[in-house]
Order: sequence, then structure tokens, then C-alpha cells
Amino acid sequence: ATLTQGKDGIHVEVRGVGLPAGVHAVHIHTTGTCTGPDFKSAGGHWNPEMKQHGHDNPKGAHMGDMPNMTVAADGTGTMKTVVAGAMLKDGKEPLLDADGAAIVIHAAADDYKTDPTGNAGARLACGIVKAE
Repeated sequence: ATLTQGKDGIHVEVRGVGLPAGVHAVHIHTTGTCTGPDFKSAGGHWNPEMKQHGHDNPKGAHMGDMPNMTVAADGTGTMKTVVAGAMLKDGKEPLLDADGAAIVIHAAADDYKTDPTGNAGARLACGIVKAE
């Protein structure tokens, strides 16, 4: 995953390989730790505004809620989005705080409304977000 700061928010591009074909949730999680096999060390979704999960939830969404990624039969998939208004390093609630952050790819698609996880299932892959 690549995250870059833009004037409109954090631009996120995720490229997955070696994943099962299908539609998978992709979220930004609160802690920059990816201990397998379950990756629960990455914590919950990044949610500095204390909203509920999902863009279709009237009380949502988390800052870490992103679009689903479709993975092809060859195990590859990409997803691009902008986390509007978010900041990597500056601002009131930057993503890269003292314990960092992670990008997590889940086993199932996000339903965009069920709090707190979107019924996204187990965590399949995890990557630590690092500043360069």
C-alpha cells in the first residue's frame, strides 16, 4: 500500500497479491503492528471522530473505512481511494501517531453499514504504514 498526503486528504493505493479471488474489505487500522496469523495486533479501524462503521451507516463512517477491493482469479487486486480530510502527520488527529497504523485486507466484502467491522470477516493480510 502507498499513502500520500494530498490537499483533499490521504490518497491510498493498495495492491494485493497472493489473495483468494473475490471481493475483500480494506481498512486502515489504528496500530502499526502486524502479528500473524490473525493480525489482531493492528487494533480496530481508525476512527478519530468516534463514528459508527460504514459509508451507508447514518452514524458513520470511520476514517479507516475504504472501498472493497476485487481480487482476480490470479490473486491480484488493486484499490484506490481518498480518505477525505485526513492527515498523515499533521492536524488534530493524524494517522501516524505514536503507535502508527496498518492497512488490513479482510476475508469478506465490507457491507458498508454493520458496526464496528462491516461484517468483513477474518484478517487475511496486514501491512504497517511507515513514514518516508
